[in-house]
Amino acid sequence: KKSEISGVMAKADIKPKSICHAKKWSDEVENLYRFQQAGYRDEVEYKQVKQVDTVECWPETGFVKKLQRRDNTFYYYNKQRECEDREVHKVKVYMY
Repeated sequence: KKSEISGVMAKADIKPKSICHAKKWSDEVENLYRFQQAGYRDEVEYKQVKQVDTVECWPETGFVKKLQRRDNTFYYYNKQRECEDREVHKVKVYMY
């Protein structure tokens, strides 16, 4: 559901309208954490920069599995949660 929307948005150069910080952990916050660790705002920016249609995810959890940084090195992520509670407040949630 979300990927179809961001797939359409990735075609145009879309900028977020507002930003807030995550208050509690969720699947969405987990994936945002992974994109931001790799140097991107979110899935939309990643797809715009890397010109890809899909992001590799773990089928069991739906979390991002692998991301390519801007310097072309790869980040590999576990199936389990990686964003600890003490990191949640650092995650930026962008509104479009």
